[in-house]
Amino acid sequence: MNLTEAMKERHSVRQYKSQPLNTEAVSVMQAEIDACNHESGLHIQLVTDEPKAFDSFMAHYGKFKGVRNYIALIGKKDSELDEKCGYYGERLVLKAQQLGLNTCWVAMTYSKVKTAFSIGSGEKLCVVIAIGYGETQGVPHKAKTVEEVAKTDGQMPDWFRSGIEAALLAPTAMNQQKFMFMLDGNKVTAKAGKGFYTKLDLGIVKYHFEIGAGKDVFQWG
Repeated sequence: MNLTEAMKERHSVRQYKSQPLNTEAVSVMQAEIDACNHESGLHIQLVTDEPKAFDSFMAHYGKFKGVRNYIALIGKKDSELDEKCGYYGERLVLKAQQLGLNTCWVAMTYSKVKTAFSIGSGEKLCVVIAIGYGETQGVPHKAKTVEEVAKTDGQMPDWFRSGIEAALLAPTAMNQQKFMFMLDGNKVTAKAGKGFYTKLDLGIVKYHFEIGAGKDVFQWG
């Protein structure tokens, strides 16, 4: 499964089987996490066989069930942390999909188990991503049209449209899709709208856009 196929097949899943992550999946995910941390300076950590974070009233209210594994997105407190966590977190989400795993971004409906991961000086836990073998494969979310989230002067190039279509496949908080992409020559600018976790969402959709458009055909403005 390539990344384009993973984008199309990946949907949020909140109910998981009790099956533990297999050794190979853990090894591959850890290698990808290490690569993301090296590239980004983040402190992302994989937590396995830890059920306490999703055994609370809020987790049950959020309809989570059987979550025993998750990715903790941690990094230095700064203005770019949310977007960076979104970008690299979605990279891990799609890697998980390629491995036959299911995922769900989780912002609030979990409990922080301090012994499950380490937070360094000046760092903060941004969000977590539930990961495991889903009871279902989830369902597609409703999406806006390309024209609702993109602005161009003149005719829209095929590569730009492909990037927007990929961005619209991305998960966003409450499926709000509050982002806008603007094209000027071969420079693309992406902006977050107002709302909960829109900077996190921006990182997620920018990763999708790069996959759909192709990183070599444009520059970020």
